[in-house]
Amino acid sequence: MKNLFSYLSIIGMALIAMACSSNDDNPASGSARVNFYLVDAPASYDEVWVEVLAVRVKVDDDGIDDDDMDDDDESSWVEIVYDESQPINLLELTGGNSELLGSEDFPEGEIDQIRLILGEDNYVIKDGERFEMKTPSAQQSGLKIKVDEDIEGGMTYDLIIDFDAAKSIVEAGNSGQIILKPVLRAYIDEVSTGLMGQVLPLEAQPVQVTASIGDDSMNTFVDAEGNYKISGLDDGTYTLTFTPNELYAPFVLEGVVVEEGKMTNVNPVTLVLN
Repeated sequence: MKNLFSYLSIIGMALIAMACSSNDDNPASGSARVNFYLVDAPASYDEVWVEVLAVRVKVDDDGIDDDDMDDDDESSWVEIVYDESQPINLLELTGGNSELLGSEDFPEGEIDQIRLILGEDNYVIKDGERFEMKTPSAQQSGLKIKVDEDIEGGMTYDLIIDFDAAKSIVEAGNSGQIILKPVLRAYIDEVSTGLMGQVLPLEAQPVQVTASIGDDSMNTFVDAEGNYKISGLDDGTYTLTFTPNELYAPFVLEGVVVEEGKMTNVNPVTLVLN
């Protein structure tokens, strides 16, 4: 997952399913009833495409107190335009794959936050059919991601934006709408801390891999060879949950230890038929 939009760390926050209770089947007068639910099997989509327009970066120079900086001050932001002409399929950013959005030189200091700017051409493919994803208008100014990472002169850094496709798609039950509510995290990948492994057989794909610790969880998918990689993790002991297609049984692996500055190689997991 730690690819750009795997890796674009990124990465996590759970969506809450909401339901209204009433003595009748109709909403109150003047209201609309929408049943939101967590897409707990995003692998039911064949492809998830998002239109990335740009990345906006806010860097605080040394000697400037971050509390004195105005987030709305345009002079403190640098925009990096993504110059490709088509959306990015998030489900291709697995197993160590990533998409370069651009490069820029900054003065020494701290990367405070970034904003990912999306266009309106966002959609999913399911069973060969295209379904548009609605992006809330509030997100047009950019999806804010806190970074708070120091950068030193003369050094080169890889900043990973992790776009968690597994948590970012919400379906509005009665309306039939699919809503894109991106869940993102970002980190500088100086020394990879995370885990990687392989899930077999290939016939179990698509397979979602979820790494959980406490109340936090990060998701990714295996690639065509069954490989997965989740970077940018804190050290600790994780539980891995493997969710395959409906023909195979899910599998939970507990006690996976991730050490700071190391990439843990998890033994291959072989899933069995239901």
